[in-house]
Amino acid sequence: MTETLDGATSSPAGPTPTRAAVLAWSLWDWGSAAFNAVVTTFVFAVYLTGSSFGDKDVIAAQLGWALAIAGFLIAVLAPVTGARSDSSGRRKYWLGVNTFIVVALTAAMFFVQASPDYLLLGLVLLAAGNVFFELAGVSYNAMLAQVSTPRTIGKVSGFGWGMGYIGGIVLLLIVYFGFINPEVGLFGVTSENGLSVRVTMLIAAAWFGLFALPLLLRVPEYQAPDAERRAKVGFLQSYVELGHDVARLWRTSRQTVYFLVASAVFRDGLAGVFTFGGVLAASAFGFSPGEVIIFAIAANVVAGIATISVGVLDDKLGAKPVIITALVGLIVSGSLVFLLHDGGQIVFWTAGLALCLFVGPAQSASRTFLARIIPAGREGEVFGLYATTGRAASFLAPTAFALMVTLFGETYWGILGIVLVLLVGLLLLLPVRAKPSRMA
Repeated sequence: MTETLDGATSSPAGPTPTRAAVLAWSLWDWGSAAFNAVVTTFVFAVYLTGSSFGDKDVIAAQLGWALAIAGFLIAVLAPVTGARSDSSGRRKYWLGVNTFIVVALTAAMFFVQASPDYLLLGLVLLAAGNVFFELAGVSYNAMLAQVSTPRTIGKVSGFGWGMGYIGGIVLLLIVYFGFINPEVGLFGVTSENGLSVRVTMLIAAAWFGLFALPLLLRVPEYQAPDAERRAKVGFLQSYVELGHDVARLWRTSRQTVYFLVASAVFRDGLAGVFTFGGVLAASAFGFSPGEVIIFAIAANVVAGIATISVGVLDDKLGAKPVIITALVGLIVSGSLVFLLHDGGQIVFWTAGLALCLFVGPAQSASRTFLARIIPAGREGEVFGLYATTGRAASFLAPTAFALMVTLFGETYWGILGIVLVLLVGLLLLLPVRAKPSRMA
C-alpha cells in the first residue's frame, strides 16, 4: 500500500507489470519526441518565427498568445475527459484517438509554406496539436500506475521521460542530416519554400504514429475497479461531477490540492523552457536552423541522461527534494542566460544546456509525486486535474514571455518571464507537506 498526503492508502492497479509492458508504455514517450522536440521546440516553431513569415519579434509574441489560447482549451477539457476515461474503462482508446489526431495535425503542417499568408494556419495547427497532445498525455500519465509498482514508479517514470529525450535525439539526427542540413537532402528535398521543414513534419507524424502502436497493442486496456465505477452521464453533467470531486478533494486531501496548484505554475515554466528554447536560440542568439537542431540534440542527450539517472534517486529520496533542486537549478541557469545574453552563443550553449539538465528530472518527479497519492481507479480523473491545473496556469509562461517581449521589444526578455514563473512555482511548492510513502 502507498500512503497518500492525507494519510489514506491506495494500491497499485492490476498485477505486477512486465518489462515488456514498461517498454511498450515508454515507447509512446519515445515517439512523442516528434511533437515535443521537432514540432513545438526546435523545428516547426523556429520555422514559424523565422523572417519568411514577418517580423520575428512580433511573431514570437503571436506564438505566445496562440499557445495561451490552447492552454485555456486544455484547462476546460482535460479533467472531464480524464474522468470519463476512468469511468468508461476506455483510457487506452482515448489515448489512441488523441494521439492520432496529433499525428494528423502534424502531417498537415506540411502545407504551411514559407509565406506570411500561411502564418495563421501554422499557428492554428500548432495550438490545436498542443490541445490534443495534452489530452493524450492525461491518459498516458494515468497509465503509469498500470506499468509500475510503488517501489519502481520513480524509475519507470524517469525511464519514460528519458526515452522521450533519447527518441528526440534520434529523430533530430535523422531530420538534420537527411533534410535540414544538406543543400539537397534525401529524395531531392531542398529548403526552397520551407520544403525541408515541411517534409520533416511528415517524418515526425509517421514517427509518432509508429511508436505509439506498441502501447496500444501490448498494454492492456484499463479496467475500472467496481468500487470506482460510475454511472454514465452526459458531457456537460461531467462538469457538475468534476465540481463535486474537486470539493471532496479539498475536504479530504488539501495538500494534494496545494501540490496541484504549485505544480501547475512550475510545470508551465518547465514547458516554457522547451517551447521557447528554439525560438530564443534563433531570435536572440543568432543560431541558424541547423545550429538550433545541433543544440537540440545536445540538449536531449543531457536531459535524457539526467532524467533516467535521477529517477532512481526519486524512489530513494522522494520526489519533492528532486523537484526543489531542479527548480533552483533552472532559476539560476535561466537567470544566467538572461543576464549574460550579450555573450552570444557560448552563453546559450553553457547555461542553456544547464537548463536542460534540470527540466526532465523536475517533470518526471512531478508526475511520480502525484501518481503515488492517487487512489486506484482515479488516475485519469486526478491526472486530468493535473493537466487542468497546469493548463489553468498555462497562460502564465506564454503570457509572461509574450508580455516581456512586447514591452521591451527584444526576444531575450522573454527568458526573464519564464524564470519568474519558475520562481513563483518554487515558492508555492515549498510549504506543501508530503508524508513519506509506506511501501508494501
